[in-house]
This record gives sequence, C-alpha cells and structure tokens, in this order.
Amino acid sequence: MQNELLHELEMRGFINQASNMDALNDALNNGKICAYLGADPTADSLHVGHLVPVMMMRWFQKYGHKPIMLVGGATGRIGDPSGRDSGRPMMTEETLAKNVAGLKKSFSKFLKFGDGKNDAIMVDNYDWMKNYSHLDFLAQYGTDFTVPHMLSMESVKRRLDNGMTFLEFNYMTFQAVDFLTLYKEHNCILQLCGADQWGNAVMGIELVRKKLGKEVFVLSTSLITDANGNKIGKSAGNAVWVNEDKLSAYDYYQYFRNTPDDLVDKFLKIFTEIPLDEIAKMSKCQGAELNDVKKKLAFAATEIAHGHDAAVAAENAAAALFGGGGDMSNVPTVEIDAKSPMGILDFLCSAGLFESKSDARRNVEQGGIQIDGQKITDPKTMIAPADEIMVQKGKKVFLRVICK
Repeated sequence: MQNELLHELEMRGFINQASNMDALNDALNNGKICAYLGADPTADSLHVGHLVPVMMMRWFQKYGHKPIMLVGGATGRIGDPSGRDSGRPMMTEETLAKNVAGLKKSFSKFLKFGDGKNDAIMVDNYDWMKNYSHLDFLAQYGTDFTVPHMLSMESVKRRLDNGMTFLEFNYMTFQAVDFLTLYKEHNCILQLCGADQWGNAVMGIELVRKKLGKEVFVLSTSLITDANGNKIGKSAGNAVWVNEDKLSAYDYYQYFRNTPDDLVDKFLKIFTEIPLDEIAKMSKCQGAELNDVKKKLAFAATEIAHGHDAAVAAENAAAALFGGGGDMSNVPTVEIDAKSPMGILDFLCSAGLFESKSDARRNVEQGGIQIDGQKITDPKTMIAPADEIMVQKGKKVFLRVICK
C-alpha cells in the first residue's frame, strides 16, 4: 500500500528519483522518520530554484516527520562541482558566517523549528568536519571510496577537461560523511536533494552500508527551469530570492503572478499547499480565468514565504499598478537624496534599478523606461525631484521613488 505522504509527493510532481522506493514506502508506513536536506552557504538567502526540495521537506513535516536542515559550513569551504563548468570562488570566514545566518532565516520561513517531536532542527557540518585532520579523515574513510567510482560521477566527468581541482573532488566524500553522521546522531534515514545532487547523495547510502550495515535512502526532486529552459540560480543570473532584504515580497509575488501558462499547474502543485482537487479544477481555466488562477498561485506562494500580511500587501500593490485600484503605498519604494534636477542615468542608478550607467543608458535608448507613465528615450533627460515618482522598467518592474 503506497504511503499517503509518498502519494501526495508523487501527485504533486516532486519525485524525480528514489534509491529504493519500496523500502522507503515500508519505512514510512512503519512510523515517523527523520530526513535531512542540505544547502551550502554560497549566498545569504535561498532562491526559488532551491525550493522544490524545501517544499518537499515541508510536506514531510506536515505529515509528522522530523526535518533536519543542514547548512554546509564545511562543504561550502570546498565548493560543490555539481552542475558547474568551473570552480566556485573561495569565501572569507565573514562571508560564510553571513551566508549561514541568511540560510537559517530562509529555512525558518518554510519549516517550524523548535523542541517538539517533529520540529525541525538546524545543523552545520562544520561542527563535525572541523574535528578531522587530513590524516584522520583519510585513515577513517579513505578506503571507503574508490577512484573509478568517483570518476564515474557526472559532476566529475563534465569537469575533467577544464580543470577540476582536488579540493572539489573531495566534495562527495564530505557529503557522504554528513549522511553517516546524521544517521548515527539522529537516526536520520533519508536525504532529500535536487536532481543535480543525486550522485553525491547516493555516496552516503554506500558509506552507511559499509560502515554500519544499515540501509538509508535518497529521494531527489526535479530542477526548476525558467522560460528559456535554464536552471534557476544565482550563477545563471536569474535568481528569485526568498529573503526580503534581497527581494521584496511584491517582486516575489510578481514572479509567480507572471508564471508562463504551461507551468501554472506545476507551480501550483509544488509551490503552494492548495489541495490537489482544487488545482485540478484551476488547471482547466483559460484566458481571464487563468489570470485569476495566477493571482491565487502568487498569493499562496507568497503567503508561505513571507506571511499573510505581506501577501495581502503585494496583492494590493499589484492591483494598484495593474488594475487601477489598491494601495499604492504597498508598491516597492526607495528613497533617494535628490534636492535638484538630476540626469536620468544618475536617477535610475541612485534608485537601484541599474548597477551601471551603461546598463541604464541601453535601457533608456531601447525604450524600456517610463517615468510617471511617459516613455523616456533620451539619455540626457533631466528628472526634477518630486515627493513621488513612479518608474517603470520594462513591462513588469515598477518602483516608487521618493525624493528627499
């Protein structure tokens, strides 16, 4: 009999691969389990590309199981080669600490942490990896990994021709030790991961079997791609950040509001907790009704990540900008120091819409900028200071600028 949780996950499209689905099904039917999901601190926030396994973990907790969220303070010092054509830049200790704190904030948006039976806990693999000297690590685990097996991993094969370092080559061994450690300390029998982590994750299964003679499991999710088929992530330049200090709740709402028609059903199932029977009805909608469904998708996804009040404010801001109603105070707002007229390029950069004047100039010349509803195409245009200036970038980005 299929476990109710696995049925939910399967029907929502979460499951990509499972190491032993039948045995995992039996384990879930036999009682509550502990599962873990890891993220390296390469940034100080999760982004939408991370959220498929995070939402899957959220469902695990809703069904009474205990989540462990692992922040890779140790693996972050190495750099995961999976899905990359070049090595990650090394981070300072200060940056690592900042990023770890940001990830903890992100995780807390989706999971309940505490001391309860199925409350989530947070761990950092640096807490155990720092205790190994290089010689200790090799002596304890060096014979458990074979070089031919490691070379067969897709994450390794794609990097061999462009300079994979010995540092990165060790990454999968660290991740395997994480699984072994969490099994021994918390009886954690399941690792959740994205599809690109499959090779690293199954190394943990083998290590636990070799060291302890026990079976543990891996469950992977599909990767989310953008409209061009590119993986969503900060390295691809298309990250949609979770933490509000990196992206406003309004912009998060707008990301889901602008979901392509062919992805609405998928996003409803993955990024919301709307019941499947309701989603089935929504997925039949077309035209204006489909636009209303997108609004429901955006509200539900934003409510999970930012809370009910922020979702209402984002909805009102969108209504004010696109529907002629709502509260304009909820529109993303920035204050700038402008007591006298300033050039359009300086104005746009001061408002944070562009990092350089050359980018601002290109957008202006291409007709991508409107000021208070008027298209600006001359990069020499001067902007007079005002209590409130509404700036539109492209078709979907709006910013209310207050001059002080």
